[in-house]
Amino acid sequence: MGGKLSTDENVHVVIVGGGFGGTTAAKQLKAYHIPYTLIDIKLAFHHNMGALRASVKSGFAKKTFISYDLTFKEKFKQGKVTDIDVEGKYVILESGEEIAFSHLILSTGSSGPFPGKFIEPASRETAIQKYEDLVAEIQKADRIVVVGGGLAGVELAAEIKTEYHEKEVTLIHSTYILGDTDLLPSVRRGVKDILVHKGIQLVLGQKVTNLAELTENTMQPDITVMTNKGKEIVTDMVIRCTGIKINSTAYRNAFKDKVSDNGALQVNEYLQVKGLGNIYAIGDCADVLENKSAYTAEFQAIACVKNIIHNLKDQPMDVYKPGSPLMLVTMGRNDGVGQLCGCQVGKVFVTLVKSRDLLVKDSWKKMGQRMPN
Repeated sequence: MGGKLSTDENVHVVIVGGGFGGTTAAKQLKAYHIPYTLIDIKLAFHHNMGALRASVKSGFAKKTFISYDLTFKEKFKQGKVTDIDVEGKYVILESGEEIAFSHLILSTGSSGPFPGKFIEPASRETAIQKYEDLVAEIQKADRIVVVGGGLAGVELAAEIKTEYHEKEVTLIHSTYILGDTDLLPSVRRGVKDILVHKGIQLVLGQKVTNLAELTENTMQPDITVMTNKGKEIVTDMVIRCTGIKINSTAYRNAFKDKVSDNGALQVNEYLQVKGLGNIYAIGDCADVLENKSAYTAEFQAIACVKNIIHNLKDQPMDVYKPGSPLMLVTMGRNDGVGQLCGCQVGKVFVTLVKSRDLLVKDSWKKMGQRMPN
């Protein structure tokens, strides 16, 4: 991969967001010796595919945070981008600092409640400790309610029940569709069957009405969770897995007319923000009709950098073509279900490919670092 590309002194690519897409773009630019700066609010890359296991298994969190500076050194900048000057070609940090760019890649990802998401300006050690503290709280609780039956909710419920068979786990979801609407109906049924087989109590088609009054992620005996259908569940701990939204803070002011209703940026077939030849969007914040995942963010990052290179060489750009959804739902370290090329795949495939270690080794390898034991 790579090969040095001759560039003039004005070429400088800024990447906003250091998730799977942003770090992949940075590695690609590094390989081609194209000047770049990677900006993220955190000090460490979060392999958030492992976030839910890190919530239940002590010692796993340290495998899910990988320091940016050891990989990208002076090319990494910690900070929060709050605005973009399109004409002046620079991004503005919350601190007031301005960073100039010739090309800009927006890879801002999405945010949501802890533990499924971790979006804080924290050190690697602080981030790890927050998950370890949650593990301790879960270990103390005999009864746990997980609110939200999307992918994060079903995976967390399964992780808890896999690690702690004796605990009473209840999953509350506002609809009857578990996992993700992009999943095949047979895969969604598979998700439900696994949850039931593990002994997880399902409360479907109901919304929690007193969530704002409850303390989340902390063991407190005899908490009462109430739903809109009058159901009351007494538990010792509540964990929320709802409210995922696209991070649009960095660009919403600059691109008001190019932001879709869900907060994603409208892009053309080359992943350029519509009407702007030097600004690209990838991953969750790109309004591309494609399943949002670590895999697709990485594929888009590779395509994006190729098109920046084509742009620098005055060559025709490549059209980005979304692929067939690959969705693997891990249901604890020893189970799962998913789909590949439109077909359902079962427990053995998902466990071997993803469930056992959640691909943490792959991220350490891509970041050029050695994973701790």
